[in-house]
Amino acid sequence: MTQVSARLRFRRFLGSRVRSWRRYLNDVATVGNDDAYSKEFYYFGARAALMAPLGVIYNERYLSIGDGTLIGPNVCLSAGMNGDQAMLATPTVSIGRTCVIGRGSHIIGHWSIELGDEIQTGPYVYITDQNHSYEAVDEPVGWQRPNEAAVKIGSGSWLGANVVILPGTTLGKNTTVAAGAVVRGTFPDHVVVGGVPAKVLRHFSATEGWVAGPDVRDIREREGA
Repeated sequence: MTQVSARLRFRRFLGSRVRSWRRYLNDVATVGNDDAYSKEFYYFGARAALMAPLGVIYNERYLSIGDGTLIGPNVCLSAGMNGDQAMLATPTVSIGRTCVIGRGSHIIGHWSIELGDEIQTGPYVYITDQNHSYEAVDEPVGWQRPNEAAVKIGSGSWLGANVVILPGTTLGKNTTVAAGAVVRGTFPDHVVVGGVPAKVLRHFSATEGWVAGPDVRDIREREGA
């Protein structure tokens, strides 16, 4: 019993030291705009931070991070397929001011991804502006030419955990996207979106408050009716 207790005490002591060092190392490795690495970005705002451990980040010169924005641990940020690729849009990925990007999320830009200000996401959100096409049915899908379409997410929006934003998506201001939704298309301001594929679950009416379903008038306007 004495030997077991001594081993247990040592394990607890060593575990506490490892956790303490890991917290310290992550704190030291967090990137702020006064670090030399931040100068490699198209823009890295004041009081912005990339929290450690860092995810995969490359082609920094095409990535813009707004003032006061917090990028969580293990977030992947990239423009193109490799760090040497020249992009057509500068910046390719733009994240606005005072945003919070949840841990493990991926923002992968090839054409244009624009996040407004004060956007928050849960963990493991995936945002991309490129998808593989499926024109040749006898060829591997992964080798077929991709399609690209710009993505815009309105200021003040909230994206729940595991949301997927597909190419060509435009979200209006102060939009909530329910966890696990797969989103493609254009959505107006002040709506709650959810499902696979995502649709408007609720919209805000100035006269009625929150109302189930989409605003029929908004649909008519967008369809030109």
